[in-house]
Amino acid sequence: MPLNDECSSPSSVSAEDPSSRNDGSPGRSHSLTSASDTDCSRESFTSDSSSKTSSPSSSPPKHITLDDMMSSGKDLSNLTLAHEIIVNRDFHVEPPKLAQNSLEKLVRDTVHRAYWDVLASELDAQPPVYGHAIKLLEEIKEILLSFLNPGANRMRTQISEVLDMELIGQQAASDTVDIQGLASYIISTMGKLCAPVRDEEVKGLQEARGNVVTLFKEMFRVLDLMKMDVVNFTIQGLRPELQRQSVEYERAKFQSILEKTPSALDHTTSWIRGALEELLGVMSPPGQSSGPGKGQRALPGPFLVMDTAFLRILSWDPATLFPETLMTDEGRLLAIQKELHQLEVVAQVLLIVYSAMGGAIQGLPSLAERLKRMTCVLLEGMHSPDFALEEALRGVSAQLCVELSRSLTERGYPALSPALQATLTGQVLSVVQEGNPIRSLVEERVRQYFLSLLSAPAPRSCLATVPAGLTPVRPELASLAGRFMALVDFNRRVYGPFYSRVLKKLMFDDVPPQPPSAAPPTVAAPTKETPSQTAASPS
Repeated sequence: MPLNDECSSPSSVSAEDPSSRNDGSPGRSHSLTSASDTDCSRESFTSDSSSKTSSPSSSPPKHITLDDMMSSGKDLSNLTLAHEIIVNRDFHVEPPKLAQNSLEKLVRDTVHRAYWDVLASELDAQPPVYGHAIKLLEEIKEILLSFLNPGANRMRTQISEVLDMELIGQQAASDTVDIQGLASYIISTMGKLCAPVRDEEVKGLQEARGNVVTLFKEMFRVLDLMKMDVVNFTIQGLRPELQRQSVEYERAKFQSILEKTPSALDHTTSWIRGALEELLGVMSPPGQSSGPGKGQRALPGPFLVMDTAFLRILSWDPATLFPETLMTDEGRLLAIQKELHQLEVVAQVLLIVYSAMGGAIQGLPSLAERLKRMTCVLLEGMHSPDFALEEALRGVSAQLCVELSRSLTERGYPALSPALQATLTGQVLSVVQEGNPIRSLVEERVRQYFLSLLSAPAPRSCLATVPAGLTPVRPELASLAGRFMALVDFNRRVYGPFYSRVLKKLMFDDVPPQPPSAAPPTVAAPTKETPSQTAASPS
């Protein structure tokens, strides 16, 4: 099962990879059973003809040592960081910001205050003690040298000569060290090495020169900012290279984790098993004929199983552990889930309004946009624990009635009657109830929309094609779906071989034995362009 857009990749698996998409094919069959079921072979899914060196594998169960856990943690940290750099163009490193009254901030501030107090007491002594000051100068020297490019030999030599620790130590012993002169050179060098955005910060150091302790404190603060700038500049330089090698890198890192931690696919297996069981629940029982052979037990195709699994992420319970293969995108996927839920409620409210008002407000795009924007604003933050959805919907109803009455009177229609306002409010409030017809209708159409994108050979071209009833929220829904499909597509390309192996185990190795008269299970495979790609079922 070759991966999508990776025909030239050395990584391949023998099974039909559920991550692959044949863009040249007219489409894939998503039916649970089809006439081709009897022709589809388990051999095509379990064949070992492809190279096994490129297939994902895991070690047999073994005792996991502390070193293995530490190594896996490091691999996971590297994988998460690389993935964030690849998919998040705005990713950058910022200095840590501690909560104002947190214990960590209290401890840090206390330790820093004590250190600077010791430095001040040493410099105020007679004669001054320069022990801590020399250590700070040595640290500053190392930081400045770390900012230099490999070819900046002239400045490296100059910094080493001016901040010669052996010479400064001799001067300190004779109380002839010029702290202010060294500070002036350091500030001047920082001005040459810093990014333009830090010019004002460096200039501000000149104002702190009256107090040596304050000067040291401010220099280290600005140096910390400069270090963040260097890190972010490095990230920008690494991003194009990581993007070119992202699939191979992330797959190799996860394979390394899997070899050290064989249970690293447990939650992924449970996730895919849930999708498979959902599909099996709507299929014909084994005793009924679902193909040319009587009593044949049909299985959903691997593409359909994975599409259903990804669809389940949009209604994922945040209290349930995420699949391991999706953990690097957990925050983004849960954010999409929340935005989609809010958008569904907005679509439900607008559908109720247009159904109740009829032709009186049809063909008014500006009114539709105002109603949508108003509803979105009033439902902002609906997933916070203290948000009262019913009260918010009551406020939405009141604002909608006001806006609708104004629009009607402006065009010569009578304003909304109290009875119609009460009816509209009641219908809007009822969408919080499970099983509400409007709610069920919108949720089912959203589900169909995303399932059609997941199964489409070119989902980008289908984003604007939304089902009836979702037209008022089409731009927002298409944008949300585009973000979701980008994450899914990348995930399929990285983890497709691992999904293939899990599907093989769930669909064949875990299949209960059939009665003697029953035919072996079959898989509703996706439509192929060449019939020769499907082997005969083994007897």
